[in-house]
Amino acid sequence: PEQFRVFFPPSLRPLLPLALSQTMGKQNSKLRPEQLDDLVKETYFDRKELQRWYQGFKKDCPSGQLNKEEFQKIYKQFFPMGDPDKFASYVFEVFDRNKDGTINFKEFICALSVTSRGNLDEKLEWAFNLYDIDGDGFITRQEMLDIVDAIYKMVGNMIKLPEDEDTPEKRVNKIFNMMDKNSDDRLTMDEFREGSKQDPSIVQALSLYDGLV
Repeated sequence: PEQFRVFFPPSLRPLLPLALSQTMGKQNSKLRPEQLDDLVKETYFDRKELQRWYQGFKKDCPSGQLNKEEFQKIYKQFFPMGDPDKFASYVFEVFDRNKDGTINFKEFICALSVTSRGNLDEKLEWAFNLYDIDGDGFITRQEMLDIVDAIYKMVGNMIKLPEDEDTPEKRVNKIFNMMDKNSDDRLTMDEFREGSKQDPSIVQALSLYDGLV
């Protein structure tokens, strides 16, 4: 099956097969021409790819809306030894652009477009939004700790971590020591962007959803 990657440091990058990619059979569901035109402009997918993704999305989500509980179930299937609910919830919030509590197809495919085919700056902006939980334009140390802690809880004991990353606090301290140039315990988009570009391991970790399309 095709797979996608979630945003982990390199030591935390188990592949997570996406349930949607396993159900892409023949369906009658099709996007309308005007919807296709809109999505071709907003994504890096062509018309044929968009129709294929839409068929799979509608097969898994006949209502056309994916709620948080359903989104979390996808993660639970592939991380049975850990607790993925918290991390899945954070990712859900980035997908749900209009904040109505569900992910529609446009939100799903636009996120997938950025994370699978976007340029480095686009991927970095997406990752920044994941960590910037309250959306105030800064990543605080606590926000990054919340995300990293959620990742560690999700993978459980599946991954053996290096000693300098074997707790969420160590991982966050390592990142902030490298990125937080003015030592104010929060990261701006510029600090996050520049720090990520300078550290190959972080750039490598941004291969979000790699291999899916």
